[in-house]
Amino acid sequence: MLEYEFETVGCDISGYSLFGGVGLETCEHQECIRRRAAEGWRFAGYIPRSQRAGGFIETIDLVFEREVPGR
Repeated sequence: MLEYEFETVGCDISGYSLFGGVGLETCEHQECIRRRAAEGWRFAGYIPRSQRAGGFIETIDLVFEREVPGR
């Protein structure tokens, strides 16, 4: 059996482009994934948690899973 945990990661405005508008990027997602992997968790994916009216994602939930021993 698998157990799941979620960790919220924010996105920041990263700059402006004449062709692409304002960009968003995640903060600290790599550190989060590495830390969880060291604790025995596997990165399973992500889910948008909050979005702006224009569709820009403000926060995401990183999804982690691991086997539960003895179940």
